[in-house]
Amino acid sequence: MADLDRRMLLKTGFLGAACALLPAGARGQEIESHGLSTFGDLKYGPGFQKFDYVRADAPKGGAFSQLVYQTGYNQSFNSFDSLHIYVLKGTGAVGMDATFATLMARALDEPDAVYGYAAQSVAVSADRQTYRFRLRPGLSFHDGSALTAEDCAWSFNTLKEKGHPFITEPLRFFKEAVAEAPDIVRVTLLPGRGRSLPLIVAGLPIFSKAWWSSRDFTKSTLEAPLGSGPYKVGKVDVGEAISYERVANWWGEKLPTQIGTNNFDRLTWQYYRDPSVSFIAFGAGNYRFREESSSENWAKGYDIPPVREGRIKRETVPDHTPSGAQGWYFNTRRAKFSDPRVRQALGFVFDFEWVNRNVMYSSYQRTASIFENSPLKAEGKPGPDELALLEPHRGKVPDAVFGEALLPPVSDGSGFDRANLRTALGLLKEAGWSLDNRVLKNAKGEVFTIEFLEESDFLYKITAPFIQNLGRLGIAASFRAVDSSQYQRRTDAFDYDVISRRATYGLTPGEDMRGPFSSRTAAVPGSTNISGIADPVLDALIDAIVAADSRAALVAACRAFDRVLRSGYYWVPMYNRPNHWLAYWDEFEHGDPGVIYDRGIPDLWWPKRKG
Repeated sequence: MADLDRRMLLKTGFLGAACALLPAGARGQEIESHGLSTFGDLKYGPGFQKFDYVRADAPKGGAFSQLVYQTGYNQSFNSFDSLHIYVLKGTGAVGMDATFATLMARALDEPDAVYGYAAQSVAVSADRQTYRFRLRPGLSFHDGSALTAEDCAWSFNTLKEKGHPFITEPLRFFKEAVAEAPDIVRVTLLPGRGRSLPLIVAGLPIFSKAWWSSRDFTKSTLEAPLGSGPYKVGKVDVGEAISYERVANWWGEKLPTQIGTNNFDRLTWQYYRDPSVSFIAFGAGNYRFREESSSENWAKGYDIPPVREGRIKRETVPDHTPSGAQGWYFNTRRAKFSDPRVRQALGFVFDFEWVNRNVMYSSYQRTASIFENSPLKAEGKPGPDELALLEPHRGKVPDAVFGEALLPPVSDGSGFDRANLRTALGLLKEAGWSLDNRVLKNAKGEVFTIEFLEESDFLYKITAPFIQNLGRLGIAASFRAVDSSQYQRRTDAFDYDVISRRATYGLTPGEDMRGPFSSRTAAVPGSTNISGIADPVLDALIDAIVAADSRAALVAACRAFDRVLRSGYYWVPMYNRPNHWLAYWDEFEHGDPGVIYDRGIPDLWWPKRKG
């Protein structure tokens, strides 16, 4: 699933944030600040000059090219046919967000704080339903036209009405944006809005109202929308590669939130449909940075001349971010996956221990939670704060929710754990499925089939042993990789049995939990609710997450939610790795940023000085 880029909070896995403020001044009933954070703590004061983790004098120049590693909205890992990423139509190009400014920008060394970018400050009403963002002087779009509050208001209102479902759902309690003056945009939120909504709005892209006045916002296009960010669209090879050129004398380059970043003159994203071809292309120098995702490649593939000669460098760096939820997700809209006993049974069939040892060189650890590698993960028995949230739902959730946190089954590592398969078959029988001449059928005589739908064959080596074991239970399972456009159409329409996805929910989840897990989105085409989850108990716990007024309350609500979600067996968790494997041509440099909650690539890297 997509992880969601530092320049925007609103992605498949953006960090939730909120409206608590560090006061910088007051105007009537309003409190003015240079930044926003969830629970009122801001690391950087009003006069800060730069973020601690950046190198202010980082050299500028050069080019940085890489594969597609993160996607959001309508983007794909394998291709693109549109330069408009904020609507459902089309397959958007990765990197387009770098062409747009936002009101505020995230600090990577804080869980959920943002500071002034296009806006220099924000004034918040006493009831925290009205936010007045004051724009900086001298803002402009790439064509030289002025960026005003009117552009901001039009952008936010249009995204609420016509944007991608990833955007419209979190903006449900956004009422309106109004330009009160050329440099002041007033954002009004509805009562009952989530804690994260003010920061979601502060992270939305700002479009040119004049540019869009003669175009249809809802349609895909290969005409680059007019932006105001640090980069503008350069060379475009549709479906193959896209480059962005750094804007000369950009108005934001000396801002405290931008200094030391955007160091390369050109950024390029390359698309490859075949992972083996993409690896060969890296060794040939067709692109210059690679975050390795294949344990086999990392273990054996880099014995090539550029590595031996020192022209390609390799690094293993720790990952300080939540690992996220990578796994196979069941489409519970289909009758065969509607019974949680069926879903639980299929979880017993995946032999992670065998796959990890024989396919992944023992490089991974098992994922159990959507909050893996995070204090939000439920462990052991629920504490008093969790029980206070769970007790009202006793009888509506499995009793197991009140015991030890549920964990994925552990196999004997043989690849054919008979005990686990017997357990699986027993659960399937309880759910009304039985073997008929070694074929699993229900009472209607329908054969149990599963199609694993993928956008490439990258996960085939992981899925094949799973499919083999499913066959031992009489399940006719298959693996199907389709092209990006077909994959997008099918997933938007929920036309699949099982798909794999990875998503992260940050250290301060909020409204972003509604997209993938709330009843409201289960039937919304293109939503992130890929499993079709519609559980009133989970809805209530999401409300508790959104309403949490302290980090302790947030942790308790997330852990309670985690317990109930696990009891639904909506997915078969895969694995995670506590570090990043980086390989790059010896053309770049980077410092040690310390603990940051992002990869920081390429934003915190710079071209290597020659000589």
